[in-house]
Amino acid sequence: MKKLGIIGGLGPMATAYFLQLLTRMSDAASDQEHMEILLHSKPQIPDRTRFILGQSPENPLPRMIEIGIGLKEQGAELIAIPCVTAHYFQKKLEAEIGIPVLNAVAQTALCLKEAGVRRAGILATDGTIESELFQRALGAEEIACILPDRESQQIVMDMIYKKIKAGEAVEPEEFAVVSGKLFGRGAETVLLACTELSLVKRDLSLGDGFLDVMEVLARKAVMSCGRLKKEYGCLLKQKPAGGREG
Repeated sequence: MKKLGIIGGLGPMATAYFLQLLTRMSDAASDQEHMEILLHSKPQIPDRTRFILGQSPENPLPRMIEIGIGLKEQGAELIAIPCVTAHYFQKKLEAEIGIPVLNAVAQTALCLKEAGVRRAGILATDGTIESELFQRALGAEEIACILPDRESQQIVMDMIYKKIKAGEAVEPEEFAVVSGKLFGRGAETVLLACTELSLVKRDLSLGDGFLDVMEVLARKAVMSCGRLKKEYGCLLKQKPAGGREG
């Protein structure tokens, strides 16, 4: 099996959950049948969203490259980054590190295409939204993106930075309102396109219609480095027609 390198700490809780997903998804009957993982958790890497939006001069790319090269030198054969916004740097990271860097955004687009989804809502950081990572990837597959309005996007950012990253719980009603607006505007599926939002799916019963981008990344990592349990072959259950909230 290939050795997986993880550039982690972006943020720490999301990285810990990513490791749980890798273990849970692996079809392994003993400790020895699980994949080998090399993890470097570096929470001190500068904030990706602030740099992308021009709010900070601190470029996170050099530190991510340094960590990736270190993982490669330790034997990693491919890299996963459990931070969606960091995928803004995916091509440069892959070129500088010299081994494949898994692309969760591209994999998500393929997952939606295979499921026949034509309209997807996006819940993500301002950095991910502004960089148009999902708009371009989904657009290439002729999938329309539905973005939160300004008020809802601020709520999403507060959930990510003031709640989850601060170790506090998200209010279920608040999340339901934001996601419900996207379904109400025609989204067939809502993407949890920030690894912090993956923790919302872990902790709350969201029901059908949500696709967790970190689960997509974990599934691809397991398929590349180990054996995937059959129940994770499909990650998306869509809402029944007429079951959307307004």
